[in-house]
Amino acid sequence: MSRDGLRFWSAVLTFAIFLVDVLTPLEGAVAVLYVIAILLAARTNRRNDIIVAAVGCSVLTIAAYLLSHDVEVVASPALRALMSLAAIGITTLLALQNHSATKRLAAQARLLNLSHDMIFVRDRGGVITFWNRAAEQAYGWSADEAVGQHADALLRTKYFDRREDIETGLLDTGRWEGRLEQRTKAGSALAVDARWALQRDHLGKPVGVLETHTDVTDRVAAHNALVQSEQRYRRMFDASRVGVIEEDWSAVRTALNSLETGDVGLRDYLAANPEFVRHARRLASITDVNPALQKMAGASGSAAFIANVDRLLGENDRSFLGALVAFAEGERFHEGETDLVSFDGRKVPVLFTISFPAEPHGDRNVLAFVIDITERKQAQDALLAAQAELAHAARVATLGEFSASIAHEVNQPLAAIVTSGEAGLRWLRRDVPDLKEVATTIGHIVAQGRRASEIVTRIRTFLKKAPPQQDLLQIDEIIEEATLLIERELVKDDIALIVKMEHGLPPVRGDRIQLQQVLVNLLINAGQAMSGRPGSHTVTLRAGTVDGENLAITVQDSGPGIQPDDLPRLFDPFFTTKDGGMGMGLAICRTTVEAHGGRLSVESPPGSGATFHLTLPFGQELALP
Repeated sequence: MSRDGLRFWSAVLTFAIFLVDVLTPLEGAVAVLYVIAILLAARTNRRNDIIVAAVGCSVLTIAAYLLSHDVEVVASPALRALMSLAAIGITTLLALQNHSATKRLAAQARLLNLSHDMIFVRDRGGVITFWNRAAEQAYGWSADEAVGQHADALLRTKYFDRREDIETGLLDTGRWEGRLEQRTKAGSALAVDARWALQRDHLGKPVGVLETHTDVTDRVAAHNALVQSEQRYRRMFDASRVGVIEEDWSAVRTALNSLETGDVGLRDYLAANPEFVRHARRLASITDVNPALQKMAGASGSAAFIANVDRLLGENDRSFLGALVAFAEGERFHEGETDLVSFDGRKVPVLFTISFPAEPHGDRNVLAFVIDITERKQAQDALLAAQAELAHAARVATLGEFSASIAHEVNQPLAAIVTSGEAGLRWLRRDVPDLKEVATTIGHIVAQGRRASEIVTRIRTFLKKAPPQQDLLQIDEIIEEATLLIERELVKDDIALIVKMEHGLPPVRGDRIQLQQVLVNLLINAGQAMSGRPGSHTVTLRAGTVDGENLAITVQDSGPGIQPDDLPRLFDPFFTTKDGGMGMGLAICRTTVEAHGGRLSVESPPGSGATFHLTLPFGQELALP
């Protein structure tokens, strides 16, 4: 019934009791029935309604007594009126106390409804007596649907401990906490952290349980995912054949932040202060080493590896400097090569990649991946040896192709020597020998002999099979030597060689013979492309700078050019466009140039012959340790 309805019926009942008390001859304490009207007014839960009803009933009780009895005679009617007034007063007092208690309980219930946790109260039989708003939202049942239901049956509660043990602990201590699994109205499973509090009456008898539940479903899912991820990481860490080191670089970050480099760049400062680099490497503490790296180093365990890390990496290892710079500059990865000194003294060449995580506290989880490249190094050495053998064979074959030119070059100084010798003999056979002319002739003989010796030396050097040398070379000298080797071959085919070089080109670093062979091959190929064809035959060799950092050499011919379909395969081994060609010359040239840090490419516009572009980085003086 609404509040207005309760007020109306309370007023109607009050007026009816008044009429009965005044108009009927009943002698009983009819006014006591006013208590019912006050109780109806109390149902509105309004303090003012209770007071108004009590005052009205008291006034009507007195009025009815005055209208029905003589006020001068104090007899039993007066006592009945006083009893009615006492009953009205006591009922009013109790109603007001109940209203205050109800108000306090309502305030507490409102507080419970404000909680983000699911809260409900059940009696000792497990029947729900209170169900807060968070429980309605989380479980899906309204308070009207939940109250009166058995909690475990409604929520299909799954206990991870024995239910009897939980109840025993609750009765002993008055509290219990643990993890439960419950179901919503829609059937979804919820993981909850439960906190139970036992309520007792004034005699200490258990009367109910307050259950507070916190939904931790997402937290449990995240924890389970984290555990699974950790397990996967551990399996990969332990089972990987790649060496893995887990390190903590937080102390390194602190040391770098406190570093004052002034106007000097960080890399230059670290290069000039190797002591700080060694100190920083010791600050990068190793937290774990996987079995693959332990085996690579010959260590009996991670503890042995960590204890001997300085000896394993070597005191003069410079690879950490680059990693330190990359870490300071915020790069996510750093790669490099170094040698790992195993426990038995072997040097193990390794390729390493350091990963610097970007997330907060990532400095504590720096991973270094290490790969043993011993077999790759051996394969590279074998490949270089085979390449050297093949290059030597190519040089021999090249000289074989222009052996007539070599014979002509050597024959010229020999013929000059013979001519000068005969002239000298004639000067000596005169009646009066002309010693001045003889001396001049002998000088010619010596000069031509030296020329012949230089020709032979140059050819022997070109043919010499020696390991590559990394020297600072003047490119104009290499070009001059290469053109002298093939000059006769070009003249024979009526080919004009035009050389255009910038003045004062910086030196390049590399192997003289290998670079000489590249130019010889390119010039010979240009000459052969035009041999036997009508028209003017011209080979133009240009040397200059590009981008201020690289040497650029171009070899351009005026021949027919290269077919578009052949351009993509021109540098492939064993591919040739010449009858009887081996198909190795250009492949060796490109490999040689790339080994020197350069590039070799070709272009052939229609009607413009072929142009080979060769770039090499300028050489730098080696820094002395």
